[in-house]
Amino acid sequence: MDEMNPQAITEEAPIGTAHTGNQTLQQPIRDMLCTICDPEIPVNIYELGLIYSVDINDEGDVKLIMTLTTPNCPVAESMPGEVENKVSTVPGVRNVDLELVWEPTWTPERMSEAAKLELGFI
Repeated sequence: MDEMNPQAITEEAPIGTAHTGNQTLQQPIRDMLCTICDPEIPVNIYELGLIYSVDINDEGDVKLIMTLTTPNCPVAESMPGEVENKVSTVPGVRNVDLELVWEPTWTPERMSEAAKLELGFI
């Protein structure tokens, strides 16, 4: 679960979001991620493209790789914990391991079409 799998990118996912592993848990985890909003931008972290990968094994262990819009983000200390806590409440999830990364750098191009529309980018 350590490598992002570019072959696993789904059409519904923001650009560059990889989903691998347990198919049963993918949608409930995606739904939970969509309940978490960036406090400075009125769009959820999933549609913003802050989630780079979601790997789920058959035992329900989840490995998330995410970023923030900037390393100076005021929620840099609290957001990863909130994401871990919320994903851990999804039925069937056993453990959550979140890795916060700064490379590749987040850009608005990573946003879903819906997020771009909502924020007036298109």
